[in-house]
Parts: sequence; structure tokens; C-alpha cells
Amino acid sequence: MKLLLKFNLIFLLVFLLGLAGSTLVARDLLQRAAREDVAERARLLMEKASVVSSYTANQIRPLLETQMKYSFLPQSVPAYSATEVINALQKSYPAYSFKSAMLNPTNPRDRAVEWEADVIAQFKNQPELKEFIGQRETPSGTSLYIARPIRITNPACLTCHSTPDAAPATLVERYGPSNGFGWKLDETLGVQLVSVPMAVPLQRADQALLVVVGVLAGVFLLIGATLNFMLWKLVIQPVSRLSGLADQVSLGDLDAPEFAVKGKDEIAVLAESFGRMRKSLAHAMRMLEA
Repeated sequence: MKLLLKFNLIFLLVFLLGLAGSTLVARDLLQRAAREDVAERARLLMEKASVVSSYTANQIRPLLETQMKYSFLPQSVPAYSATEVINALQKSYPAYSFKSAMLNPTNPRDRAVEWEADVIAQFKNQPELKEFIGQRETPSGTSLYIARPIRITNPACLTCHSTPDAAPATLVERYGPSNGFGWKLDETLGVQLVSVPMAVPLQRADQALLVVVGVLAGVFLLIGATLNFMLWKLVIQPVSRLSGLADQVSLGDLDAPEFAVKGKDEIAVLAESFGRMRKSLAHAMRMLEA
């Protein structure tokens, strides 16, 4: 097997192993960056919902106290306002969602579905848990969701949610006596859930991966071509000439031309050694003839 072929086979093996390893590392980094980007979007949406809730509780609800004596207004509920704002946002971003998922909600639309109940159970089992991040499959693709627990820490909030007798009559009239009662202080009642689609960030990560792999392949090929040229020019070509000259001398052609190589590298040293050996051989032949 030719030296150049051996070199290229070894280089190809190293190239494939290096490209495969680099691709795996780059894919992991890009996928992780995409997930972190989606998580930051989800947190931003969660903070927006929290800001709307605080605004409703501190500025809107006090303005509606008089009307609340005659008719319960859901617009005074912070979670309701946050949900309405995010629902309006969904018109432009349909895959984004927010929900105050409750096990026993006042408003039936907030009742937790099966997978949301599983998330609530995790917070119940781990009271110290402040945030949970997960993924789930939706009709539009994979979505990342962030969940934060809903717990009553203000005893005043239990006025509306302890028993139907203690709650405002307008609230019971609107939602009935069976929903949203029996809540307890510091109990995990539900979760705030924000879902953000991952399809676009993951697609961008895959496109970036293709670019990275293409650049790496191009660099490897350029290095391979350069090494092949250097190997041919600096090693194979002079060794082939020296090998041909050695064949001539071995067949008794002592008049073969000298092999001249400039420099102090290994090939030059080999050529000098061959030249000395050739002169010694010629001298020995003359002595034998004499």
C-alpha cells in the first residue's frame, strides 16, 4: 500500500471521528442554548402575568369595590386579568399560553387538566420547590413550560375561599357554592403555567449546526489537502527519486546522476548518507577491479 494512501486512510478516520465528536458537542451546546432561550421567554411571559396581576390587585380592584357589592366582577381578580392579557397576546402568538391551573378553582375555566394536575402534585410533594421546567408535546410541536406554585399566604384571601357562607354573596351567585371553597393557608392550590413553543428555536439550532458542521468539514478538507501537498512535495517526491536512484545503483549503474537535496531535514540527511554509501561502493568496486 502506498504511503500517501496509508496517510489518507488514517487522516480520513481521524477526520470522521473528529467531525462526529465535534458535531455531538456542537449539537448539545446549540440545543442547550435554544432551551435556555425558550426558558427566558417563558420567564418573561410569567413576569408579565405577575405584573398584570399585581396591577389588578393594587390599582383596579379598589376601584371596583362599590360595584362588587351589587355584582361580582371577574375583572377584579388578578389571575383573571393576567389570563385575559395573555389570551389577547395569543392572537399574535397562538402557541404561547398562560394559565392559573387550580385543583378547585372558582372559575371553571381554570380547572387543571390531567398533566397540569401532575405538575401540581410535584409541588405538593416538594413544598420547597419554587419552579419547575418541563417539556410536553402539543399539536403545534414541542413546548417548554414553566410552572410556579399558587399558595395562599395572606389570611385575608381566605374570606372569599373558606366557605360559601363567608364569601361575598355576589361571588356565590356568579359561580355557585361548589367551586373555589375549602382553601387552606400555605396549601398548594394550583400552579401558574406558561408554555412557549420550541419548534422555531430548535429549528434555528439545527440550521446553525449544519453551518458549524459545514465549516468544520471545510477546515478538515483544507487541512487534508495541505498535508497531502506537503507530504507529496517534501517526502514522497524526494523519496521516490532517491528510491529510483538506489535501484539504478543496485543494478550496477554507478554513473547514475547525483541526488542533490538542499536543506538540513531528514530527507537531506538521508540523501547525504546515500551519496556517501554510493561513493564507498564505487571505491570498493574499483579496488576489486584492480
